[in-house]
Amino acid sequence: MKNVGVILSGGNGSRFGGPVPKQFAKLAGRCVIEYTIDAFENTHDIDEIIVVSKADYVEFVWSLVNKNHWEKVVKVIAGGEDRFTSTYSAIQSLMNYPGKTKVLFHDSVRPLVNEQIIRECINKLDVFSAVDVVIPSSDTLIQVGDDGCIKDIPPRDLMRRGQTPQGFLLETIREAYKLAIEKDRRNFTCDCGVVRAMLPHIKIATTDGTDSNQKVTHTMDLFTIEKMLQARSNSFRFDPTLLKNLKGKNIIIFGGSSGIGKAIHDLATLNGARAFSASRTQNGIDISKRETIEAFLSSVIDSVGKIDIVINTAALLIKKPLEKTSPEEINAIISTNYLGMINIALSAHKFLKESKGTLLNFTSSSYTRGRAYYSLYSSTKSAAVNFTQALADEWSKDAIRVNCINPERTQTPMRVTNFGLEDPSLLLKAEDVAETSLLVTLMRKTGMIVDIKKEGALLI
Repeated sequence: MKNVGVILSGGNGSRFGGPVPKQFAKLAGRCVIEYTIDAFENTHDIDEIIVVSKADYVEFVWSLVNKNHWEKVVKVIAGGEDRFTSTYSAIQSLMNYPGKTKVLFHDSVRPLVNEQIIRECINKLDVFSAVDVVIPSSDTLIQVGDDGCIKDIPPRDLMRRGQTPQGFLLETIREAYKLAIEKDRRNFTCDCGVVRAMLPHIKIATTDGTDSNQKVTHTMDLFTIEKMLQARSNSFRFDPTLLKNLKGKNIIIFGGSSGIGKAIHDLATLNGARAFSASRTQNGIDISKRETIEAFLSSVIDSVGKIDIVINTAALLIKKPLEKTSPEEINAIISTNYLGMINIALSAHKFLKESKGTLLNFTSSSYTRGRAYYSLYSSTKSAAVNFTQALADEWSKDAIRVNCINPERTQTPMRVTNFGLEDPSLLLKAEDVAETSLLVTLMRKTGMIVDIKKEGALLI
């Protein structure tokens, strides 16, 4: 029997208030629904995916399927005006599936559902014919009467908050909906509610959800969920063996003559990539002058035919009070750290569009809070984060991934120049930063800020 994931995305999102329905709002450079479908696509516990969409977004959903190369999505169908009708549409599309088929119905606006939740739902359906995902209620729940006064205070230890997915044997949810339609009962908030009302003899099991499996309801939720992406990835570790996938790729590294840039160049070459470094000291490439970037990229194209990855590690840090910084130094910092980043992006766009490649920027831990005595550096690195996230959104239509690396303090010549000799045990090695950076260029994600710390990497 197949396990089918049904992604319900037919809602209007009236409370969301954005220019598009919330399932199509952007979250770190991708639509919310893309993260949701990814979760079902990437688990071995789901065989097929059906997306129930607003009728006028069906073609758009198919475009996302094609862009993301999702192989499990077998149908994109139109939903109805409410949750009940959308679920019924999905059930009708499964008309020829056996009754013992396991079906999970999931809100498209819960993008952080994880593999464990999906697996537990599937496993519970070996014993029960219905299952709901729940989490404990941290607040006391109050039942209020028609007069607005407290009617009951149920024991909190028995109370749960419902999430999705909700899972069923197809024959169970099919029968429940058949009876609901016969009795003209449609006013339900969830599919478990339909089963409970129509088939009261059926036991509905529960399994644990997570706080991060949050639903996008208001625009502010997008900000919260972006932060949850970071929390969800606390234990995330990149697999160094994936570096073998760099073989045959053409990689440009601006700032590649020393420090992190040189470490990236050397590691990429070691793994079979063709790496091309550019810097003022190495070959006279001044990123504050767009014409020098374009000439360099054109020479690489003439040599190898395409560019897969462009990495910008070039940066200038001058540590001193702002009032003691000369106009020439101010101009140099802004021209290198900000204008240079823009010039590289503009020059590389047409080549990365052709290769469906990756642009990788670099920021600094000082982007979250400006540091005294290097205010210009801190502020330009904050700009790098905003620039990355905005560009990831703009360039998603061209299938270009744009991400950003945020390394902790790293042992580089630039750091020694500004901070002197420090305890090396407290600093990252440039080689460690290089390894994670190159692995990020192989990710399918875009708009990500990747913290590199001594204990590992963290996606934001």
